[in-house]
Amino acid sequence: METLIAPKHIAIMMDGNGRWGEQRGLTRSQGHYAGSVAMENIIKDSLDLGIEALTLYAFSSENWSRPKEEVNYLMDLPTIFLKEKLPEFMKNNIKVCISGDIQGLPQHTRKAVEEAVQKTKDNNKLIVNFALNYGGRKELLFAVKSLIKDVKNTSVEMEEISNELIENYLYTTGLPDPEIIIRTGGEKRISNFLLWQSSKSHLWFTDTYFPDFNKQLLIQAITEVNEREQTITSH
Repeated sequence: METLIAPKHIAIMMDGNGRWGEQRGLTRSQGHYAGSVAMENIIKDSLDLGIEALTLYAFSSENWSRPKEEVNYLMDLPTIFLKEKLPEFMKNNIKVCISGDIQGLPQHTRKAVEEAVQKTKDNNKLIVNFALNYGGRKELLFAVKSLIKDVKNTSVEMEEISNELIENYLYTTGLPDPEIIIRTGGEKRISNFLLWQSSKSHLWFTDTYFPDFNKQLLIQAITEVNEREQTITSH
């Protein structure tokens, strides 16, 4: 068996939770809870595999249009999850980051994520970056506005603007670009996710709904991408 070359950064679009619930005669919210259990396991698996950063697409800025009951549950989940898992994250040296417009979150959700970010800021084994109230175009718009503001107040000169400088204005500043973006649930689209950061990412799709996504499939994704890389370098 070949040695698995773990990427530094994997991003996962955790799709299909609601449909998973509906197919089993459950509510969409119960599907999202099952997804949170799968997410917990994938965090542990990433730690085991030596992955340095894991970005999880938890809530899109487009998701506000979903039914109110579902949105309310999705806003409660980070509070419940982080409160329960924070001691474990501290024990396992996991650092929590947030990518997205957290000012647009309900107060209790924002408080929970800010507390998790603050308490884990010195941890350095695995970065778990939750994309929460995130949209790729919204991120780029935010970056452009912030950069223009700094050019206007002369803290940045026009000649200084580069790819590297722009990255400092993104939600993901400080994180390497993901080598692999995984999308579960059958859709084969990028759906406004990490538009800047995915310029060189390998895309890996599976029909499996996220609650059924597991370590075996994670390893399969990494293995297939390793094989793609070997094919590219051998030509």
